[in-house]
Amino acid sequence: MGETLYMVTGASGQLGQLVIAALKTKVAPAQILGLVRKPADAEALQAQGIGARIGDYDDVASLTAAFVGVGRLLLISSSAVGQRARQHGNAVAAAKAAGVGFIAYTSILNAQASAMALAAEHKATETMIVESGIPHAFLRNGWYSENLLAALETDLALGKHFGAAGEGKFSTAPRHDYAEAAAVVLAGTGHEGKTYELAGDSAVTLADFAALLSQAAGKTVSYVDMPEADYAAALIGAGLPEGFAKILADSDAQAAKGALYEAGGALSALIGHPTEPMAQTIARALA
Repeated sequence: MGETLYMVTGASGQLGQLVIAALKTKVAPAQILGLVRKPADAEALQAQGIGARIGDYDDVASLTAAFVGVGRLLLISSSAVGQRARQHGNAVAAAKAAGVGFIAYTSILNAQASAMALAAEHKATETMIVESGIPHAFLRNGWYSENLLAALETDLALGKHFGAAGEGKFSTAPRHDYAEAAAVVLAGTGHEGKTYELAGDSAVTLADFAALLSQAAGKTVSYVDMPEADYAAALIGAGLPEGFAKILADSDAQAAKGALYEAGGALSALIGHPTEPMAQTIARALA
């Protein structure tokens, strides 16, 4: 038997690039493969000494060919909200056809019980992976700290951060902490059959976030809480597609009910160090 091949899908994306960087510290670069859609992205990976294969979540045949010989696969969820269940179904079918030995999947916090609109496709994907019979682990990622910083320039310009989460707490961690956890599970052993509820060690309300941002920027930013429908309308007015705006507003409304709060410490336990506090993530964003 040759050495295990580790594949990361969505390897040119924000999370995928960070996973590959973390994985390079754990296994030989020659054992790492990135799945990308464009030849230019494949060349960028190859320049790092990483293998690259071309495949598309919409094309089962391309995925099956790309997954041949892969021992352990990280299936990073597609960014095409609304198409994810079908696309992930294609990836799972291809993994089974190619004889992949293990799948780690980036899901969402408390996927099976969550009332968040975003959770529905993750729930369906988890079910498909279980039904495939492929050994697996679910990496149920909480909110990325970067999500709260998406409107940073606007927040600073207006002195206001808008949302619909009330006093709901977000147990956030930056992408690189989640990426490190994914690399630990992909490269490690003993993770088969495990479900990890991954979230930051500390939690913030959106008012807390606004206060931290004010302190770091030296300018007052206050949190403006809105009803879910009004927040969705404001996001649409700011240029977001309607479907995406409604999902973001729903995520806030569900966070108000505790959907994005998790205090189990599974993320810091997996990565072996505390998660980065929001104040530190804000400082990096401002720098």
